[in-house]
Parts: sequence; C-alpha cells; structure tokens
Amino acid sequence: MMPRTRLRLSIHHCRRYVQLPFLIQAKFIHEASSPSLELDLCNPTFMIWGSNTGVGKTLVSTGIAASVLSASKPSHCVYVKPVQTGFPLDSDSRFVYRKVSEILRRGKPRALFASDRVLNASNPAYREVRRAASVRLEDNGAEGLGVRDACYEEETIGGIDEEMFYRLTCLTFYGWKDAVSPHIAVEREGMPVDDSLLRGKLSSLLMEDGKGVVWRLVETAGGVASPGPSGSLQCDLYRPLRLPVILVGDGRLGGISATISAYETMKVRGYDIVAVILESHGLQNEDSLLSYLKNRFPVLVLPSVPDDPSNNLIDWFSESSKVFSSLQEVMLSYQRNRTQSLHDMRKRAGDIFWWPFTQHKFVPMESVTVIDSRCGESFAIHEVRHNKEMIFSQFDACASWWTQGPDAILQIELAQEMGYTAARYGHVMFPENVYEPSFRCAELLLGGVGKDWASRVYFSDNGSTAVEIALKMALRQFLLDHGLLDFENVNPVGVVKIRVLALSGSYHGDTLGAMEAQAPTSYTGFLQHPWYSGKGLFLKPPTIFISKEMWNLSLPDCFEYDNIKNDDLQFSSYGEFLSRARDSSAVARCYSAHISNQLLEFSTSSPCTYIGALIIEPVIHGSDGMHMIDPLFQRMLVSECRKRKIPVIFDEVFSGFWRLGRESAAELLGCLPDIACFGKLMTGGIIPLAATLVTETVFNAFRGDSKLIALLHGHSYSAHAMGCAAAAKSIQWFKDPSTNVNIEHGEGKLKEIWDMKVVHQLSSFPSVKRVVSLGTLCAIELHATGLDLGYASLQVSSLVQQLRREDNVYVRPLGNVIYLMCGPCTSQHFCSQQLNKVCKRISEFSKFDEEITIRSNIYK
Repeated sequence: MMPRTRLRLSIHHCRRYVQLPFLIQAKFIHEASSPSLELDLCNPTFMIWGSNTGVGKTLVSTGIAASVLSASKPSHCVYVKPVQTGFPLDSDSRFVYRKVSEILRRGKPRALFASDRVLNASNPAYREVRRAASVRLEDNGAEGLGVRDACYEEETIGGIDEEMFYRLTCLTFYGWKDAVSPHIAVEREGMPVDDSLLRGKLSSLLMEDGKGVVWRLVETAGGVASPGPSGSLQCDLYRPLRLPVILVGDGRLGGISATISAYETMKVRGYDIVAVILESHGLQNEDSLLSYLKNRFPVLVLPSVPDDPSNNLIDWFSESSKVFSSLQEVMLSYQRNRTQSLHDMRKRAGDIFWWPFTQHKFVPMESVTVIDSRCGESFAIHEVRHNKEMIFSQFDACASWWTQGPDAILQIELAQEMGYTAARYGHVMFPENVYEPSFRCAELLLGGVGKDWASRVYFSDNGSTAVEIALKMALRQFLLDHGLLDFENVNPVGVVKIRVLALSGSYHGDTLGAMEAQAPTSYTGFLQHPWYSGKGLFLKPPTIFISKEMWNLSLPDCFEYDNIKNDDLQFSSYGEFLSRARDSSAVARCYSAHISNQLLEFSTSSPCTYIGALIIEPVIHGSDGMHMIDPLFQRMLVSECRKRKIPVIFDEVFSGFWRLGRESAAELLGCLPDIACFGKLMTGGIIPLAATLVTETVFNAFRGDSKLIALLHGHSYSAHAMGCAAAAKSIQWFKDPSTNVNIEHGEGKLKEIWDMKVVHQLSSFPSVKRVVSLGTLCAIELHATGLDLGYASLQVSSLVQQLRREDNVYVRPLGNVIYLMCGPCTSQHFCSQQLNKVCKRISEFSKFDEEITIRSNIYK
C-alpha cells in the first residue's frame, strides 16, 4: 500500500490578492526585481502555445510532464500557468498535478513529490477558493478548525528517498474567477498585472537552480494572439524571453488555417517553433501542415480525445504515451542542437570572420559575444558561466554602431511591415518608377528632417555613399554658381582644383571619396589608405563638455581669444550654449574672425584651388570620441560659407532622427543646410537605407539637355521597398507622443533621458576627464594613464569586460571613451539603471587608479 502523508493547507488573505499554497509542498518563487532574462540551457525549457483556445494545450502539457517523470532516471518537472481565468473552478495547474499523479500511480512504484500552488488570486477568485476549501474540510470531518489553519489528507506516491525521487511542481501565477479574456477579468475583478512584472516572475522561476535536470513547461492562455492581463498580445508579452515553442495545432475543420496563422504569427516575432502537435479528428490536417511547413519540424498527431465527460482520460494518455515520448525526444534534440550550435559558433567565429575595426590578435575566443537574438534595446547572449550553458539579457549600450532605435514593440511592428513589403514588392528598380513605400518615405523625410528647406530625396544604401552623393551634388552646385563649368562642352573653365572645408575629428564614412573629405586620423593614415591625400581645409573646432559638474568650452590654441572672459567659457546647462544671444558675443566674433582668416589664407596660398563645399557633422563628432562641438562655431561656419556661396552639407547619418534629442540636429545649430545625409536610425536600424536631401537649387544644377549632365550615380538597391517601409514606420513612430513616451508634447524634442545627477556625479570622479550627455547619448572619457594612445588605447579593457560580463552592459569603447546609447523610445528608468551600473564601475575604477597613484608617489 502506498504511504499516505498528512499535509497542511494554509490560506493567507491579502488586501488585493491571495497567496495560496495548494496541496503538497512547493517552492517559494521570489518576485523578480528586474525583467532581464537568465535562462539555463542545461534544463529543457519550453512554452506551450495553442493555435486557438480549446485545442488541448493542457493535455499536451500533462502528456509531456508524465513522459518526463516516467523516465527511469530521476527527474523533475515544473509546470507553470502564468495566467488563469475561470479560477479556481478551472485550474490547468491542478489538472496537470492530478492527472500526472494518477498516470504515474499506474506505473512502477517511485517516490513522487508533487505540488500545486497558486501565487496570486483576485478577491472574487480567493472567495471561491476559500468556499471550496471549507466544503472539502467538512467532507473530511474537519469542521471547526477554520479555513486559516486546516489539515487535509493527500496521497503521496511511493516512499520519500532524498536521492531517488521525482518532483512535479505545478504553479499558477495569477488567477481570476470569471472565465473571460485576462484583460477583461482585470477590468471586472481588479488585480492588474504589468507585463514586466509577469515576465519578471516567470524569469525568476527560470533562474532557480534545482538538483539534476529540471524540465520547465510554461503554458499560455488561449491562442497565440490572445491578450494578456494588460491587454498586450501574449505573443508580444512573452517575446523578451523567447522560449522555444511547442505549438498545439487544431485538428478540427478550419484548423489548418488557424494553425498556419498561429505559426506565422510566432515566426514573424522571432520565435523558434520546435514541433506542432494536434489531436486527430479524422481530417488529416497534419498532411496539409507538413506540406506547408516543408518538413521544417515534426507534426505529431494524438488520438481523438473521448467525448464522454465522465472519462478520466487515463486510458487516452496511455494510448498517447508513444506520441509524447517522441515529442520529448524532439524537444531534447532541439535543446542539444541549439546549445551545441551556440557553443560552436564562438569557437569557429575567429577562424572564418574578418571583423571590422578589430585587431584579431587582441580577441580571445572566450570573449566573443554570441548573440542568440535581440529584443528592443537588449541582446540575448550565450555564455558559459559556472560550467553552465546560459542565455543572458545584455543591454546593447552602443546601439549596434548607433543604428538601433526600436523598443520591443516597434521591433515587431517593423518586422511585420517589412514582411508585408517583401511579400508585396520583393525588390523593384527605382529609376523612373514609383511605389508606395518609396513615395511615403520621401514625403515623410521632406516633411520632417527636410521641412522648410529640402525639396528632393535621393536614396542610397548607407551613410558613406550618401556622403559621396552629397559631395558630387555640392561640387556641381559650386562650379555652376562660380562660373567654373561649361555645360555646352561639359568641361571645366580653366584649371580648377576643388577642396572641401571640414572639421578635424569629423568622420564621414569609409568609402574612398568620403575619406578624402576628412582630416588625417587613425582611419585615414597610410596604413589604412595609401591613396589618401586629404582634399580639404580642416579646421580645429572648439568643444564643450561637462567636468566637475559644469559645462565647459574649450578653445583650440590656434584661436585668438584675448577678449574672451572666463564667464564665456563656463555654463550651467547645455541650453545656454544654444542661446541665440551668443551670436553677438565676443566668442562669436572670435569664431567669425578665425574662420575668415583661415579661408583667406587658404585662397591666397593655393591659387586656382577652391573650397567647393562645407561638410560637417552637426554637434557631435562620434567616431573621434564623442566630442561635442560648440553649436555657435558651426553656425558661424555656415554663415561664413553662405557669404561665399559655398554649398553646405550636414552629415546627419549619426545625429539624425532624435539621436541628439531633436529630429534633426540642424534644430540645435539654428541654421539649415543645402544638402543633408541621413541613415542609421532612419529605418530604426533594422535594415540599411540612406537618403541625401537637397534644395531645389541643387537639384536644378543637374537638369539639362544631355543625360551626361544628370547625376550619374546609383545603387542596385536604391529606394529598396523594405528599407523605405521601415523608414516610414520609424519616422512616424519616433515623433508621435502616443508611441514614444519620451517626446515632450508640443516641444518637438526628447525629454532628458539620462539622469543628470548621475552624469554630474560621473564628471566629478578623479579618473574622468570629461562627460557628454545629449539626447540618447551619454559618453565618459577617462584620463589616460601614461602615454595617451587615443583610439588605440586599451586602458579601459578590464572595465569593458566587467561591464559586459558582470553588469550585462555591452559597451564598445572609443579609446578611453565609454559611451551609452539608447533608442529614442527607451524608458528613462531603464537608462538610469544602466547609467548607475557604469557609474558604480567607474567609481571603483577611480578608487583603484587613485590607490595606484598614491603607492607610486610613496615609492618615489
């Protein structure tokens, strides 16, 4: 006879919800403090989804759990139902608990330690639980004990052997009484549940260690696109976790369509579908599904479920055991292959890749980041920690080379938009054609970043080529304006040499022409580009930064600034730098005089050589180390070029589309270009596309009676439909306050994203040289110890590795510059969390640096 154990059933009532241990011993699940993902790949973890409600998800969960616990080797299974309505009358976790226990009783004797528990229930659901518990107590002769301290007998299978036992833990996180959609239940009964809270609770469960292998099965509610408690679709709600999917298909009439729709809904969101399993209704739906899926993964068929409500289904589970055993093998195979693939990629990457901007000699293979997926601002990365294969959430602090802007919601929107566009257009050539995505994108560009100045859009494929195009356009305009081009002979008038005016430290791309428009740097030296000659006049710009909690203006030594006072060099906020009152200041006169003198000196020393264009990166020189340029200087530069009819190019590939807190950085400068280049954030970073915007005057410089006068430049993928569709979606999403919570209503700018208290704190650390914070960017430069090697410095390598491995912040430094970059929609709270991690690490770095200095002085 099986041993019987007396167990205590405790019911604890709280004001808004109830925490109720149900039946047999269960582990306490801690509330997650953060929704970041940590998943142990050593333990099989799968999510059970349904193509619709009522297709048998819980039967499948039960079958898998029974198969797992029927194995000869002791194993454990955790079943989780995050959301349950119709509770407690309908409780899937209780069904799994009872049926698995009953199935195993028929097998060979073993020690099974089983439990069922609900963590939170609405008040109406709690009252039902309490009433049901009282009835059961009366049935067991327990009247008078009271519902808060009641004993209930429950059978445990087998003996309790600590080394050889099987554990089944069934959990319901949230339960509501009404059998309706969860978001409706919340409206009726209260107990709202935020998406991040629900994910956090689930994530904390997935992080818990257990002895041996623990199978974890998470069953959703309803169909894949059924709403969760907040109203979010469940396929979106759980996407940050991206657990592999067992899709329960529909074997009924119409089930082929429902199953395919569910599959495609999951696929477009980046889920891995491991298998489809469905109940047979004699319609052979599985044949059509296999044909459509092209054998990408198995489609398993269960026998028909008996219609008799009195049937306890034990015989059905017995009949289905081979199917569930096969499904278990498929799941194990997927897990092994996934883990092995992630593990092997790290080993093999260094043998087959040539990474850009990377000295391979400095890259040990164990430091290679293996990215399993991306969701919004974060990577899901694979690492081996404590001898375990793990998936971790890691903040992409460099916004994947400054391209990324979407939060998790926009990422899904863009995936859907591009999927639709690819299906509708594929790729179509652009010359003399028009199609909706290209037309819509061009309209939005001209009405946004090009508003009040641009009239034409020229599409290309990346920022560097957008700059090449802009240079061609500007130089043509200059030649015409100054009578240096004869269209009749299509030849220059006399001997003409053309140069550009640019700023030292600027970066305009890696194509050969774009490199000629930038001053000598690590990127253009003889080692990198033996052909480089630097066809420009390159001025050193004044920079601004935060140090010791004050904004400072630093003027290059080549400026004559005897009349400038200290008050002109320090400010309490960046907004003061933007003030137009500075246009009549001594600093403005200094700037104007310096620019005029440089242009005059160039023209007198270089006969027959002209400055044909000005090209600048507005406000921030990114690749040079995130140096912030005084907007007054750039405004004066534009003004001086206007006087001389020199076309003005703004390279906004980095700065455009809210990167610096405004849709266009031209708004910060307070002046407009003739030509501007955009890329990166324009598409949300999800696909390459670039655009060069111009005035009608520039466009007319290429009109004429010969095709040779036209702009003979192009790319096979110009105005790619998918890129234009993504850009149109992103442009609208970023500027709409209903989709971007960071937009200040009526102000046309982003709220302050980075916590300025923490920014000022950072600027006061002894190891910190300067801090720059603007829009989505926060950059910190550390003092160089010893020789300042600039971009080649490895001083912060240990700090970078700490942030990556211990704080889950993926930073990629620029020499001694550590920077964080978020998207325009990223929450201030999330940014504060990441900035505080960096602040803590740099604080420790500063203390260590200070100790080294003290010891060095003592030694001296």
